[in-house]
Amino acid sequence: MEYAENILGTIGNTPLVRINRITAELPCMVLAKYETFNPGNSVKDRMALKMIEEAEAQGLLKPGGTIVEGTSGNTGMGLALAAIIKGYRMICVISDKQSQEKIDILKAVGCEVHVCPTDVAPEDPQSYYSTARRLGSEIPGAWYVNQYDNPANAQAHYESTGPEIWRQTEGKVTHFVVGVGTGGTISGVARYLKEQNPEVKIWGVDTYGSVFKKYHETGIFDENEIYPYVTEGIGEDILPENVNFGLIDGFTKVTDADAAVYTRRLAREEGMFLGNSAGAAIKGVLQLAEHFTPEDVVVVLFHDHGSRYVNKIYNDTWMKEQGFLE
Repeated sequence: MEYAENILGTIGNTPLVRINRITAELPCMVLAKYETFNPGNSVKDRMALKMIEEAEAQGLLKPGGTIVEGTSGNTGMGLALAAIIKGYRMICVISDKQSQEKIDILKAVGCEVHVCPTDVAPEDPQSYYSTARRLGSEIPGAWYVNQYDNPANAQAHYESTGPEIWRQTEGKVTHFVVGVGTGGTISGVARYLKEQNPEVKIWGVDTYGSVFKKYHETGIFDENEIYPYVTEGIGEDILPENVNFGLIDGFTKVTDADAAVYTRRLAREEGMFLGNSAGAAIKGVLQLAEHFTPEDVVVVLFHDHGSRYVNKIYNDTWMKEQGFLE
């Protein structure tokens, strides 16, 4: 009989799916690494399990302990699934810009959820970074995950996502494009792919209001680049240790409006019901058109599922309020 011992055994080995209509004018083949097939419906399941396993091996997380993490929702979901199977208490700290669906989903899988204001500096005691760190230090037996600086984050993608892409493309991948948040996905995949073929180009998709693109190009952390934005799951107002800028060939920035509109286009034109960052990622691919040739195989990673964004991206009233629809 073929079955997994528990839900964690279904993480990974997600399909590659060709994008056809939206990318029709590009000269190259574009393949989506479709991460919603993970049990928590996002790419974050991979690194969530890896970080927990590493914490257990290092004695940082003991039986009956508490996992604490600041999350935009998807990492929390991945951690929660592992916490259920392994018997841990799960506390998620989330910013108030995230969709209500994400908060409800986290509660549905047994998380305690603390909601913090978005429009404060990272070092502010009210920020979700500071709150998660504080809870991790105050609660007896707690382990603060810190996905931004935890090396197991990138290692998970070096061990799984990168090898899968290489195997599924038979080594023909020439470009990897992905939205960048904690940096674990782009850095882990980049390290693996460049070890196999140093000519593979790695492109990060950033958002306006985030510091990544300018820092990569100039080495300057410009606080003037930081301002509130709507796109969820990508961009940062900090420099996570997991972002290995030396492995990234370049960044392209996508507007909130384009991210939202192209997320809806993926659903309606490709049958791909995805989250906000997928729209940013595919628009990023289109913006990079000049870098592609007919021989190229471009892999773009789609992070999460559209069910987390029904009352935002897929809601006409919300889209009009944001000025994203006429």
